[in-house]
Amino acid sequence: MAQKSDQSDAPGPSADMPPAMAEIKSQSVDKVLQEMNRMPLFMTNLDETDGEGGENDALEALKALAYEGTRAEIAENFRQQGNDCARGKLWSDAKEFYDKALAALKGPQNNPDPDAEGPKVIEVEFDEAEEAAKEKVIEEACHVNRALCNLEKSKLNVLAAVLWGMYRRFDLFLLISLDKLAEAADACDRGLGFDPNNAPLKALQAKVSKRKDYIESVEKTRKEREARTASERLTLQLALKSRNILVRKTEHPPDLEDAELKLENALDPSSTLIFPVILLYPTESQSDFIKAFSEKETLGEHLDYIFPLPWDEKHEYTPPSVEAYMETAAGGLIKVGKKMSLGKVLGSGKPEVVDGLATISVVPKDRAAGWIEEFKKRKGKN
Repeated sequence: MAQKSDQSDAPGPSADMPPAMAEIKSQSVDKVLQEMNRMPLFMTNLDETDGEGGENDALEALKALAYEGTRAEIAENFRQQGNDCARGKLWSDAKEFYDKALAALKGPQNNPDPDAEGPKVIEVEFDEAEEAAKEKVIEEACHVNRALCNLEKSKLNVLAAVLWGMYRRFDLFLLISLDKLAEAADACDRGLGFDPNNAPLKALQAKVSKRKDYIESVEKTRKEREARTASERLTLQLALKSRNILVRKTEHPPDLEDAELKLENALDPSSTLIFPVILLYPTESQSDFIKAFSEKETLGEHLDYIFPLPWDEKHEYTPPSVEAYMETAAGGLIKVGKKMSLGKVLGSGKPEVVDGLATISVVPKDRAAGWIEEFKKRKGKN
């Protein structure tokens, strides 16, 4: 038989939360953290308000504690805090505490209020002579310690200035080495604006100016050289065109060393043209190179000093016994008279100068016909 449950065993209603806890529970997490941050014990950053436009009473109370007691007690408190900062080499903070200690010694003495009444009023014996002695000891210690802070700060400032100076000098040297002369000159001008008598900076400024003059001189020379080269090239083209001489360039020009097609006077198109010339002996697979062949000279004048040839054992190559030919732009051959100037041969408009080099083939007369036939076969002109 089932038993009837006892109503007294049912759980009763839970008790209400304390008002303070209920209020916190109703707030968001961010709001709670914001309120906790106003409590000195939980502060992560300074908040001097109560959140409603008023002062933070707890914080103000802690601040007031720093000034509770006699002048000697207040000053000693600040001095000890300064000593703690000095041990950590926080010289600026330490100096600030020593300043506060000295200021406290100059402030009014906090004597007990003679009119105060009630059980909380504690009678304090106050010995002015003893208090004055304490103040003197604290004052002397604060002055000495503050002087130490100033000395250490000045050392740091000097070191910082030295390091900054070294950095700036390195920076300037780097700018100069990279030829960033405008930036280097600007840095020197700015530095001398602050320190007009800085000798190292003046030396760097002179170095920048000298380097700038040198760069400008080199740049001017380069531009003048480029302008002259361009002018010489145009003058040479004008001279060749006016003489009806054909020229052509290829993708792979030969190495002529210091030989080149040029004018005697590079800026005068009417002056004499000078050609590098290669003499080919095709039937012998031999050659000679003439670096400077004037347009006014003839082939015969050069053959006179070239012949006899060291490899010509049969003595086939003599000025009277050879003929000379040049290939034409059309792929044919033109005979070169040994008494005709090179300028007239080239001015006929048939042969061409390829990559600044004129080519003349020299063959013995008795083998000329066979060589010409072979040349035509190679060119496909039977």
